[in-house]
Amino acid sequence: MERGTMAFERGSVMRGVAAGVLALSMLGVTACASNKAPKTFSAQDEKAGFNPFKRLGGGEKAPATEGSIGVNGYLWRASLDTLAFMPLASADPYGGVIVTDWYVNPETPAERFKATVYILDTRLRADGLNVAVFKQSKDINGAWVDAPVSDQTAADIENAILTRARQLRLSNIKG
Repeated sequence: MERGTMAFERGSVMRGVAAGVLALSMLGVTACASNKAPKTFSAQDEKAGFNPFKRLGGGEKAPATEGSIGVNGYLWRASLDTLAFMPLASADPYGGVIVTDWYVNPETPAERFKATVYILDTRLRADGLNVAVFKQSKDINGAWVDAPVSDQTAADIENAILTRARQLRLSNIKG
């Protein structure tokens, strides 16, 4: 009889262990659950086919993941490189805004410039970038007063940033 009782106890223990493993497994699965709706594919996705090895380039929008910057990395790096001569006041890689502090050119100490760069897209595109330039000049009393800035100045900075971003992208593809 002892032998039969032992088998019953061992079976009960094994059932308890199995139930515990099942409960922990279910707990682990529910912890991985997401409240996000499942991704749906458009007709365009079906035509193109799904390629997990496809490299995202400048013309494709990269999926934004948690912890990554929300802007195009090439435009971001190129903006910082292009405006490196100006003191940096703030830079928000998630919002895509770079604000410089006032810069005084040693050759023209009576005027100073400030720039704000807005990166508007995750793709490397010319319309994904906007630059605002501000200028101040010293008046007779030595106080700084706002002065008009040529639209061409902002366009020149945008073009310099775009050129640098293309260089960075090409060096990344080749290297």
